Amino acid sequence: MTTGVSINLDGRIVVVSGAGGGGIGTTVTRLAADAGATVVAVSRSQDNLDEHVVPLAGEGRDVVTVAADASTDDGIATVLDTVRRTPGRLYGLVNIAGGAAPATWMPSTRVTRDDWRALFQANLETAFFMSQAISGEIRSNGNPGAIVSVSSISGMNTAPFHIAYGTAKAAIVAMTRTMAVELALDGIRVNAVAPGVTETAASRMYVDDDPERDRTAIAMGRRGTPEEQAGAILFLLSDLSGYVTGQTLLVDGGLNLKWSHLGADNTSLFLKDESFREVISRH
Repeated sequence: MTTGVSINLDGRIVVVSGAGGGGIGTTVTRLAADAGATVVAVSRSQDNLDEHVVPLAGEGRDVVTVAADASTDDGIATVLDTVRRTPGRLYGLVNIAGGAAPATWMPSTRVTRDDWRALFQANLETAFFMSQAISGEIRSNGNPGAIVSVSSISGMNTAPFHIAYGTAKAAIVAMTRTMAVELALDGIRVNAVAPGVTETAASRMYVDDDPERDRTAIAMGRRGTPEEQAGAILFLLSDLSGYVTGQTLLVDGGLNLKWSHLGADNTSLFLKDESFREVISRH
């Protein structure tokens, strides 16, 4: 039976920060444009935009690419300038920019101030100051809107040997709740998703293909896809979640329900390289 319920973002501008990586951000860009939005797709790398996002526009989607570093004031100013020149009503922001390189995995006893600050800047600060700028612009126009940030399962439980990343992602949850209260009477909803292990180019840098391990660790027996993460993000962005704010939605296939992916040495079973596991666990 058809219910007639669908996601409709016609006439709305949605900013996707971190759109160029070919994973969740690029997928959100595609799906939001397919739902009728004009997407301002932001990435630090013009090459990534050219490879992953420009083809979406070439297929007829309403996508505007912006090469800008969202972790800087100048980059945010560039995004706002583009938004103001784009026809439509600014409505949404999706914060995907962030992540962590494999080299950031280490015991908490070895984390330096520079390590800590770099991960907080890339993940928490970028999301907060983009949210601040976009929500201010939405509010100044007197319109409702929605912000969705990407946290992580690492921010919802423990993150052994990845403490700075996990703590930064946990702080996104706190940021989301506080901004949701402050912006609620302006009609701006603020939510987040917390992905579990998802099949992306970034995750393939340290997660190998091991279906048996996935069946053991994840309740649904497999890793997620960028489309599944993007679907949850679009739900929180859309009017279908019009009475939802301040929430962080776990999108992890039930990984958090089992929480069995740590080995006897408390390192992640998803780390494919034994020498890498030995290095990060060495005290």
